[in-house]
Amino acid sequence: MSSGKRHASKGKKINPHFWVFCEGETEEAYVCFLRSLYRLPIEIVPKIASCNISTRYIQSHKKGKPTHEKDKDFLMYDADIPEIFAKLKTITNTTLIASNPSIELWFLLHYKNQTAAISKDECLRQLSNRNGNAYKKGVIDEALHIKLNDKCHEACKKAKKLRLYDNPSTSMFLLIEELERAKDEKSSL
Repeated sequence: MSSGKRHASKGKKINPHFWVFCEGETEEAYVCFLRSLYRLPIEIVPKIASCNISTRYIQSHKKGKPTHEKDKDFLMYDADIPEIFAKLKTITNTTLIASNPSIELWFLLHYKNQTAAISKDECLRQLSNRNGNAYKKGVIDEALHIKLNDKCHEACKKAKKLRLYDNPSTSMFLLIEELERAKDEKSSL
């Protein structure tokens, strides 16, 4: 198996492996949370400088690692910097998970409906107020953990009503839907 391809044992179905390329500690913490929640093979490739992410970078990162044609690649980035966001949209064979102004908007949607434009700082302030303690980037504390788990379905519905890539918006629901599908397929075996 030196080719780096994963193969299913005879009579077994192979599950997709999720590769999530993300830009920061908060995204990494959230993907770790999702991995523990869904118990699916999710590979986190954190802290990629936005200007360095490219199709070539993704291929290079995965070279020599076990892969399969069912694997899915995701780019999880904030959509508030137009030049970087434009570059992200050109990367092929990936699903762009973009939040504008930041991933904290996705967290905020677990607490409330947010339809008016909002700044990163205001997202952080509102999360601190609603969470009952000072929100820290890169940390998913117990209160936030519970909210992210209990209100995910509602947050997906709210996110789908927002205009993609505008402020406010997040396409995090695309990743959640893929994970839900994979979990359902895994449990139906």
